[in-house]
Amino acid sequence: MSRTVTRFAISGFVLLLFMVHTSGVQQLRLLQQIEHFTYDSRVNATLPGTIDPAVVIVDIDEKSLAVEGQWPWSRDKLATLANNLFGPYQVKAVGFDIVFSEPDRSSGLQLLDRLQQGELADLPGFAERATALRGTMDNDRAFAEAMRGKPVVWGYYFGQTLQAQQQEGVGALCAPVMEAMAAKLYDLDWIRPQGYTGNLEELQGTSPSCGFFDNPTLDEDGVYRRVPLVQLYKGAVYESMALALARLAVGRPAIDFEFEPPDVRTSLNLERLRAGSLVAAVDERIAVMVPYRGPEGSFPYVSASDVIAGKADASVLKGRIVLVGTSAPGLRDLRVTPVAKAYSGVEVHANIISGLLSGNIKQKAPYYNGIEAVMLLVIGALIAWAFTALSPLLAGVLGAVVLALITGLAFGLWSYGNFVMPFGVPVVFTLMLYLAQLLYGYFVESRRARAVSKQFGQYVPPEIVAEMAERSGEISMEGESREMTVLFSDVRGFTSISEKLEAKELAQLMNAFLTKQTGVIHRHRGTIDKYMGDAIMSFWGAPLADPGHGLHALEAGLEMVRAVRELDGEFEKRGWPRLNIGVGLNSGKMNVGNMGSEFRMAYTVMGDAVNLGSRLESLTKEYGVAILCSESTRNSAPNEWAFRELDFVVVKGKNEPVAIYEPMGPKDALDPALRNDLARHRGALKLYRGQQWDEAEAEFFSLSQSGRPHKVYELFIERIMYLRDNPPGKNWDGAYTFTHK
Repeated sequence: MSRTVTRFAISGFVLLLFMVHTSGVQQLRLLQQIEHFTYDSRVNATLPGTIDPAVVIVDIDEKSLAVEGQWPWSRDKLATLANNLFGPYQVKAVGFDIVFSEPDRSSGLQLLDRLQQGELADLPGFAERATALRGTMDNDRAFAEAMRGKPVVWGYYFGQTLQAQQQEGVGALCAPVMEAMAAKLYDLDWIRPQGYTGNLEELQGTSPSCGFFDNPTLDEDGVYRRVPLVQLYKGAVYESMALALARLAVGRPAIDFEFEPPDVRTSLNLERLRAGSLVAAVDERIAVMVPYRGPEGSFPYVSASDVIAGKADASVLKGRIVLVGTSAPGLRDLRVTPVAKAYSGVEVHANIISGLLSGNIKQKAPYYNGIEAVMLLVIGALIAWAFTALSPLLAGVLGAVVLALITGLAFGLWSYGNFVMPFGVPVVFTLMLYLAQLLYGYFVESRRARAVSKQFGQYVPPEIVAEMAERSGEISMEGESREMTVLFSDVRGFTSISEKLEAKELAQLMNAFLTKQTGVIHRHRGTIDKYMGDAIMSFWGAPLADPGHGLHALEAGLEMVRAVRELDGEFEKRGWPRLNIGVGLNSGKMNVGNMGSEFRMAYTVMGDAVNLGSRLESLTKEYGVAILCSESTRNSAPNEWAFRELDFVVVKGKNEPVAIYEPMGPKDALDPALRNDLARHRGALKLYRGQQWDEAEAEFFSLSQSGRPHKVYELFIERIMYLRDNPPGKNWDGAYTFTHK
């Protein structure tokens, strides 16, 4: 139990560290980086790698700057660009990834105004001529007229904070996609900017659409993985450039939010943003994971100078959504993304538009951290259980299976369910937890195992030592009283055998004999107490508790008798005598523990029950049997076992008689004739104890002539002859008293 508690406590401690991160109480940068790495790995491993022709980027590139001059261009050039896009090239919609917050200063209007108000103010007719010229020189108006009534989205950006003296709003905004009253119906974790920089009112007034292109959901490592679709400014909802263009392409349907369940309108329950046929899975900040198609260049690029000159390929532009941006050095809006360290910001918008139109947006659910927490709990419990119930090798196999399952689920849900599952943190948690469990096992449990092995290795088999190491909290070397079974064995006639052999040969013989016998005891979970010359003392029920101690000892005793015969062939070859043993067993309360002096200690058993076991071993010679047990040991065997009741005796040093038995083993393994003899023997004993001497004598004699003789039959015939002449009296209980050990 203590080992299980410790293992689960280790899991709990590591789990607590990770939960601090997962819950958001304290984000651990390393874990964030690992989770980002596994996300980026999935992005790069599953990139479509194809070009989407539905979105085209009109690029203000180096060629355009060389042909049309340096930026900023006069707005009349942009008017020509717009007229050509909507005219001969027949594009579906245009979005500007550029903000026009200041008037065009290249048209000469400022010079005209200064002359009109200055040195030429008094020149006759100049005022009328200047007014006429103004209409032809106003490039902003020309640009606005080129865009008026066209499907265009003006780009702008929000500011999340305002600096001192900073103006809250610059330029104009379009109408929000959701008014403040409607937005109040949703309890969402809105992104709430403090200001904006928009386009000239003259330009914005040409179209009802505009879209922000800033990204306040940028990850802490500066990588563009997600972009918000909407932000809440002064209570009203405004859409992003990508969402505005995608909506414009499908008829500008109204936006709505979908929840699970539908009536709980909180960030935690937010599932999707819907606009007509457009459906996008969003997170708690109403942001989408950018569905990158591949490296930069995953969309057709057309040089802006070619559009202005009318030289662009019309088939590339016709019916397409166009984003006007720049890739020219010095102007290029570069972003760090999972697919490239330098990636054009305009192409980030293109990827989102493509994903919105195709429905290929991965869902990182608002309850992402909840999923991660559940995964950590399950993994922690599973690994802790594995290290308590399985070997380190199997626990390692299970850990590998867990890692494989996490990886398979992460990529499977990503590819087939468009679902972003926690990946990096669960993998690191599994590895760290496995490492922590291994280190504990190596430095603590293995040390404990070595200590247990040092203490008990000489007494019990290796597998029991391993089990004791696992259950070390249950092991005590201190003295205690337990229900146990003790076994004594002894070699018959050992004194005469030892006199016939040289010391070296005797040592070899004893080593072979004791090794064989010890192996039997160990196989049956016995503990070797000591070797006493040719004798062995062992017990069952300590140091590990053993509810089946009596049966295990009986099985060991019978096998020890058979094992001696297995040595006959080898002993005969070496000229050694054939050995015979006697085995005595008794069960009962015994004192067990480390006993001895300050100079030497031994783990042993003591008590009356132990002494009786020794006496029973000595009695095997009296009854001509190889193994004897007491009634208490007999009662621990199952009913399917057979025993021959030999006698009811008072051993030396005792006052109370005990019944003694010869274990025969499972009844099914006995010859039917022998089982009949056992039944007749029980009947003969009943006659004997009833002092029916003649009938008892006749039955014992008949048994002795059955072809299956036994010394006990002759023993009782001799007793009957004595008792017939020396009646024991009416109160005789049938017990026989031994006066020797």
